[in-house]
Amino acid sequence: MRRSVLRSSLLVVLAVMLLGATGTTAAAAPTDETIPPLPSPALWPLSPAPQVIRGFDPPDEPWGSGNRGLDLAAADGAPVLAVAAGTISFAGQVGGHEVVVVDHGEVRTTYTPVASGRAVGEQVGPGDRIGTVAGSHCTDTGCLHLGLVAGDTYLDPMLLFGADTGAAEPTGPVRLLPADAVRLARERAAQRRRLGTLAPTGEHGFVLPVAGPVTSGFGLRTHPVTGARSLHDGTDIAAACGTPLVAPYPGTVVTVDEHPALGLRVVIDHGTIDGHTVRTGLNHLSAQQVRPGDQLAAGQVVGRVGSTGLSTGCHLHLMVWLDGTVADPMAWF
Repeated sequence: MRRSVLRSSLLVVLAVMLLGATGTTAAAAPTDETIPPLPSPALWPLSPAPQVIRGFDPPDEPWGSGNRGLDLAAADGAPVLAVAAGTISFAGQVGGHEVVVVDHGEVRTTYTPVASGRAVGEQVGPGDRIGTVAGSHCTDTGCLHLGLVAGDTYLDPMLLFGADTGAAEPTGPVRLLPADAVRLARERAAQRRRLGTLAPTGEHGFVLPVAGPVTSGFGLRTHPVTGARSLHDGTDIAAACGTPLVAPYPGTVVTVDEHPALGLRVVIDHGTIDGHTVRTGLNHLSAQQVRPGDQLAAGQVVGRVGSTGLSTGCHLHLMVWLDGTVADPMAWF
């Protein structure tokens, strides 16, 4: 009898702490002046980025009705992805709904209804599949409910994103961000998309610093050394250690240093091209043969291929900044 009572009590506590979607028991919107650090990068739990059917609408009272997360358009059986790196802390039924919870340290994300084969304690990265939509949280259309929880307080999941995705405006409290933070984030996202398609290969006369096969492109990947899933902010080109590296375009050397992750590097400022400031970075070098302030001609040797920093072998990690934002080098060269 005592064991049965204890089990029932634990289930009630668990239903409150999961803070997912069904929502008869929950805390109201945050009222303090701080929001904990949020995981980054954060991705949408559905691909492509989903339509927000209903935004964050917390109740006035903890026990009241409302929407304690985002309702995202989703078909039954659609793959559900972890929005950020974390640990599966729960996968099972709460109130008759299949729920998955991912613990990100300071906050947790909840996904309902999701059938998952993941085990509690399993590590996931941003974009890793954690299950599939199992039914619908919404009554009149298919949808996935995404929740964001700090302690026992609901937060607006839109705080995770803030990019131009076509989603509804955040409605939750954003107390540590300037009032125009969402607008600025969306402008930066739009700028990144423009920069990624500004120039087809070779249009501006840039040459690759070294010949060789591309072994890893620009974009999200699992780092071969750290194992973390993050943005690969350049293009890796395989070449033998000691192979000369040349300036891809005339410019001025602005950085010659050793970075903990990028190793020996050289950064070149190429000035303004087609109305955009352009810089290139050559990383993991074995030798640097220029100094800050040097004026370079295209094709001038600036260093040698190496494997310094966090590297698994000899290659060039080529980076491009357009208007101060990292961009896909192969969309510019």
